[in-house]
Amino acid sequence: MKSRDRSSFNRFSFNHATAKFWDQREAVEACARAGAGIGLWREPLQEAGVDATAKLVKDAGVEVTSLCRAGFFTDPTPESIADNRRAIDEAATVGAPTLVLVSGGIPAGGTIDSAREGVAEALSLLAPYALERGVTLAIEPLHPMFASDRCVVATLAEALDLAAPFPAEAVGVVVDTYHIWWDPQVWQGIARAGAEGRIASFQFADWVTPLPAGVLTGRGQLGDGCIDFRRYLAEVDATGFTGPIEVELFNDALWARPGPEVFAETKAAFERVIAP
Repeated sequence: MKSRDRSSFNRFSFNHATAKFWDQREAVEACARAGAGIGLWREPLQEAGVDATAKLVKDAGVEVTSLCRAGFFTDPTPESIADNRRAIDEAATVGAPTLVLVSGGIPAGGTIDSAREGVAEALSLLAPYALERGVTLAIEPLHPMFASDRCVVATLAEALDLAAPFPAEAVGVVVDTYHIWWDPQVWQGIARAGAEGRIASFQFADWVTPLPAGVLTGRGQLGDGCIDFRRYLAEVDATGFTGPIEVELFNDALWARPGPEVFAETKAAFERVIAP
């Protein structure tokens, strides 16, 4: 697989969720032509076949920057742990260094405290296997509006505290601008994550106002909202992190458009928001 120039402009990675209904092969081929990386998702990966996808990205010379997603283990069960182990295997097979984890919400009869304890328990069961397979589990804090039903981890500080008992090669964190831009301690969190070597994934999406009715699918195109991407780039770069920057947009309007059009628009927007 080709190594990529790590200047800011050439760190662009297209998360497949940005054009959710675009054929995975076509998305990989577009990334190959543009010299971009790709963030893969488990559903299209499984549909196409894990081994077939591994061959596709290898033959295309496209860097897989992450696999999304696993987690949802605030009430760990043998079934959920087994599925997360399968996700680790999938990431290893396609060459994704990072498996993104969304922890899950509050299970029936539980509390936010017990749910966070469940996350810690699940990590203790999965981290050794991830380390063995050469995959970093990346805890993604989500905006607190998702705490009840999707993710009880809302800040980088929480994510880092959960990661702390494990080697950085096994458990890291996701710096996703959409979810953490509101946090007054975000810059300290980024500095801490860098100092601990735990920035496993760096993702861009914008926050637009007013929020669309479907909040989950209302991530804004870069530059359409209020997030200062240049500062995020500077703060993360200051930690020494030089990895790819994924653009991951859940947006119904984008999903209704042709994939090649969305790809071109997203790459151009990325270049604009990081330009000096």
